[in-house]
Formats: sequence, structure tokens, C-alpha cells
Amino acid sequence: MPQTHLFTAHIRDLEKAGAWLREGKLVSFPTETVYGLGGSGLLPEAIENIYKAKGRPRNNPLILHFPNLEAAFKEADPNAPLFPLAKKIAKIFWPGPLTLILRRASHSKLCNESCAGLPTFAARVPEPLSTRQILEFAGVPIAAPSANKSGRISPSSYQDVLAELDGRIDGIVAGQSCSVGIESTILDFSQEIPKILRPGKIMTNDLRPFIPNLPHYALKTHMAHPDETSQPPPIAPGQFLSHYAPTLPVKLEVSIPNPEEAWLSFKPAPDSFKGLSFALSPSGDLAEAATRLYKGLRFLDLEGQKQGLKSIAVAPIPQEGIGIAILERLFRAAAPRPSQQS
Repeated sequence: MPQTHLFTAHIRDLEKAGAWLREGKLVSFPTETVYGLGGSGLLPEAIENIYKAKGRPRNNPLILHFPNLEAAFKEADPNAPLFPLAKKIAKIFWPGPLTLILRRASHSKLCNESCAGLPTFAARVPEPLSTRQILEFAGVPIAAPSANKSGRISPSSYQDVLAELDGRIDGIVAGQSCSVGIESTILDFSQEIPKILRPGKIMTNDLRPFIPNLPHYALKTHMAHPDETSQPPPIAPGQFLSHYAPTLPVKLEVSIPNPEEAWLSFKPAPDSFKGLSFALSPSGDLAEAATRLYKGLRFLDLEGQKQGLKSIAVAPIPQEGIGIAILERLFRAAAPRPSQQS
């Protein structure tokens, strides 16, 4: 593949990016969460190329992106028990960082490959207007996982995508920074009771006024890898044990790092610490910490390797609000990598 083309955020470039996606090419574009790697959800060859470019396991499902609610629910089974509730939630929270797991309609045009062969699909309408314009120009559902190599740190800028996937994909839209900074909340409507499968900016307390029976999301510190159990394949992305991982090992709940560790601190590191550090939020704000999480991990990973450091130590993070989503990402980043798993 030739060098990856860089699109601007000008409307003519957005239209061209949409046309490329419709034709089956792979184009990365910004969302409010992270940069996505898009391909047509109708073309098996485009989906196969996404998996190849990322080195992603074929049983790890993708999220389908739509320009509006109507386009998304055209692919959903209207007879599914929770269809009315799912549509109500979509009207409240879309466009935004919420993905819904829905049952596929018998008339759905989505290719099986875009749904990992499952009877369900993951749907989202992203918030940025420019992203929805790309999707409108494409005119087809767009499958888009994060635009990075599988299992690695998610990209929060087009430079991150270029560093990992240049020459492996057709184009990148050099757009705005990601305002949320971590992946969307995933809410499953395919079973009898809705359930949060992945935490994000939108949490249980945000959804409970509209779904009174929604179970509380419990942060999992001991997670099974789908490849290593008798459990069925995951119906949503972000479920594998090792995910969001830098090259250096990650150690959690470290208040005082040792000299061989880079430090991902919540607030600025004290003056007594002279080593390599990155503060998630100078003011101690969890929302800001989320937007800076992947930037911090990527910076410490690259600079830490240059300095010969052995690992990345992470300071304690408050277990509240979006802090739970941050911790979920960090637990997976610190998990044994596939080569380390027995």
C-alpha cells in the first residue's frame, strides 16, 4: 500500500473521505472518544482489511458508526423485546459516546464480517459534526474500531494514527482532538435486561433515571480472557484481558515510584520526584484525566524506553464517575500480555 493520504477537515476533503469509505478503502477519522479506523460495514473485504491492518482477532467485534439514529435503527430488529427502550435511550444520548448492542434485523444489509458473525451489532452515532458529515457522505454504515495496532494504546490524535498505521491504511482525516479521550460506554440491549459491558463517560448514574433496573457496573479487577475460557465469544469490543497496553509493563496503585519507573500521576508529581512523569490532571479533574490518559501513556512509553526505564507506575485514581472507566482501561493495560498468558 502506498503512503497513507492525509485529509484536512475541509468539507471537500470530508466528502472525499466519505467516498473512499463507501468504495471500500480504509480511512481513519476523529471522534469525541478516540480516532477510529473506518471501513464499509457492507463489504467483507473492507472488514477483512481492518482486521489485517490492526492485527485484530477475528472474534473481537467492531462498532458500526452511523450519521443519525434513523440509519442505525434501520439495521435493528423492531421485534426485539428491548427495541423501544433502546430507541428511547438513543434519542436521549445520541449523538454521543454511547454504543448500543442491538439485535440485527432479518433485512439488515450489514455483512456478517462486520458483526463478527453474531446475531447482534454494535451501533453508535458519534458527536462531532465533521464525523457525522463523513458518515453522511459515505452513505453506508461504517465499522470503526480504534485506529491503532490491536491491544495497544488507543490514538487520541491523527499523529498517533500516522505513527502506527502509516502505509497500512488508505487515509487519515487530520481533525480535532478527542474531547472525551476514552472509548464509548457499551450498553447491551440484546438480552432481557440492559447491561453495561464497558464503562465510559456515560455511567450507571446517568442511565438509571431512564433504565431503573440497570445493574450497577462493577469494576472488574480479575478478568478472564475470552480466548482462554469456555465462555462464548464477546458480543462487544474491549472485553479482552490485555488491551490499551504500552510496550513497557504497567504497575497500578503506586504512590511512590522507584527510580527505574516512569510515573503516570493523577495530579502533578511532587517536587521530590525527579524522574520522568506525566500528570493526568493538574487540577485533579477526572474528565480532564480521561482526555489525557492515552497521551500520557504514549508519552511515558516512548520517553521511558529512550531513558532505559523498566515500567510505568500509575498513581491511585479516584473510583468515581469517569474515574471507573479510566481504571478499567488501566487494569487492562497492566494485565499480562498475550505472550505472557499461560
